[in-house]
Amino acid sequence: MDTLSRQSSEPVVLRANGLRSQALWRRSLFFGLTLLTALAGGLLMLDVLRANGLSGLNIAGLVMFTALFTWITGAFWTAVAGFIIRLIGRDPAILAAAHTSHRSVRGRTAIVTPIFNEDTARVFAGVEAIWRSLMQQRDQESFDFFILSDTRHAETACAEETAWRAQVARLGAQGRLFYRRRSENTGRKAGNIAEFVRNWGGAYDYMIVLDADSIMSGQALVSLAQVMDAHPEVGIIQTLPLLVGRETLFARLLQFAVRLNGPMFASGLAFWQLGDSNYWGHNAIVRLRPFAEHCALPRLPGAPPFGGEILSHDIVEAAFMRRAGYQIWLMPDIAGSWEEIPSNVIDFAARDRRWAQGNLQHVGVMPMRGLHWLSRVHMLTGILSYATSPMWLLVLVLSSIVTCLAALSSHQYFQPGTYTLFPSWPQYRDGEIAALLTMTITLLMLPKLLGACLALRDRALRRSFGGTWRLMGSLLFEQLMSMLLAPTMMLFHSSFVLRALLGRNVGWDAQARGDRGVGWLEALRRHGWHVGLGLVWGAAIFELAPAFIWWMLPVIAGLLVPVPFTVLTSRSTLGRRLRAHGLLLTPEESCPPPELLSVNRHVPLPVSLSPLAAAQPEQPSPPRLPQRVPLVMISTPPSYIGSFAKPAPLNVGR
Repeated sequence: MDTLSRQSSEPVVLRANGLRSQALWRRSLFFGLTLLTALAGGLLMLDVLRANGLSGLNIAGLVMFTALFTWITGAFWTAVAGFIIRLIGRDPAILAAAHTSHRSVRGRTAIVTPIFNEDTARVFAGVEAIWRSLMQQRDQESFDFFILSDTRHAETACAEETAWRAQVARLGAQGRLFYRRRSENTGRKAGNIAEFVRNWGGAYDYMIVLDADSIMSGQALVSLAQVMDAHPEVGIIQTLPLLVGRETLFARLLQFAVRLNGPMFASGLAFWQLGDSNYWGHNAIVRLRPFAEHCALPRLPGAPPFGGEILSHDIVEAAFMRRAGYQIWLMPDIAGSWEEIPSNVIDFAARDRRWAQGNLQHVGVMPMRGLHWLSRVHMLTGILSYATSPMWLLVLVLSSIVTCLAALSSHQYFQPGTYTLFPSWPQYRDGEIAALLTMTITLLMLPKLLGACLALRDRALRRSFGGTWRLMGSLLFEQLMSMLLAPTMMLFHSSFVLRALLGRNVGWDAQARGDRGVGWLEALRRHGWHVGLGLVWGAAIFELAPAFIWWMLPVIAGLLVPVPFTVLTSRSTLGRRLRAHGLLLTPEESCPPPELLSVNRHVPLPVSLSPLAAAQPEQPSPPRLPQRVPLVMISTPPSYIGSFAKPAPLNVGR
């Protein structure tokens, strides 16, 4: 461990012992309630299906239904735990920034922002907002800022360097705010960060990783460093980034939903994960020396999409850090952490396609030796977040087939070859069906109502959401729109999983940002097969089993409207109009923090018109960087499934 990690070893042991006992009863309670609830739902479904005999299709549907019911049950009990924690005030077992706020920061921290073909103006507006907020803090001298460019476009790279030079001069940040562009983007974002760690990581104790669209307040940055100073047993602390910055109707729906329910769900996750939490790759602080020693990524055997470079690196890095004996914490109570969201359904799905392949790739990571069992659960959860979509699709298709076959075949009142005076009447389980439907609606809807209750009980928070009636109206509207979107995302995710299974690799390009509207032709091109499937599916059910159409109406309706849904929800005019009426309002819109205001009002000159850009020579001198202080990163040997006893070091420096 580093110098800070060697301090206070006895308190660390005491905290670890107390944490183990907390984890035992909390996880027993959470997983016990989850499995018992899922078992109850599965038994109800079994009783419904076996009333008139179990067929092969029924059994297949029952297995998938039980697995999916377990999935939504886990989310439900996480929300309940978070609701109770938020109702109480805070969880005493979770690390608290307030306990360390009086301490001066001892360790040095590098704030790193990896960028790749991004909008230069937006990137540097965010950097300036974060820097100005940080400079207002007492311990600001403990932080340096690095912009780590992997940009491939020469024109964009020139704009980045020009904007950096202008920003350093404007902010007086010489020797504190650095820019570096790699000649080769080996390893994508993970490789970008690894190269920084190898070359400059030795000068710093911690690293706060941001995305190109991340914003964090200076107070949040300092709080993270203070907590890391106080807890040498901690390797990573993840904050809860709230969604902000977009004005389209689609983005504002997501911003509202995450702002209302996100803190509650995060508190629920922290309740049962404790020090075995996860890392989301940004808006988090990392202890550098153990990261360098234990978190270098292996190359998975085989060809992409399941082999090759690990794409979703953050979960794997957290698993390696935990395997090395360091704790991973989610701290949802650290305020001042934000990120942006894709502005429309198409860009949102494109981002999900990259994430789907990256998460499915973790099938090859889960068998690695020495991983904490909860780290494997995190990877399995990531896989299921996409694999559940084709499972839902199969359940719906199977239920439609079974219903249509039952409608086509007449019931056998007297079985052939038997002699009895009493017919075999069809069996119906109305009570079980009603109970199962009630359970499902409760599991899906109650978490949102609990989030609304937390907002309504806090007068200031209630007003920042627009007041009681606007908040409830926004909740109902968001729920309706989510129901219409769900079938489309189910088909998108199912196709992503199928493409991965067929060996089709996906590119990892820059994420589309800004309030991009979608045209009718683009929407029809992307959703045409969704509409076609909805028409065929709905017509078949209406013709063969018309009574069943009411059960399938939410799914069929969602498949028939994706084209106008995508086009209209990508309009920022509609988003602004609803905001003007106080709908889908969030506290960050009602009372914007200064960091977000700074980003919104900071509109630099286009690079082609910038006086500084015009004055730059054709071959500008390279940016000045601090003297390299290498920190060796250890790579994983090819036989990664086995032990990790003989790691081979990567080259140090360049």
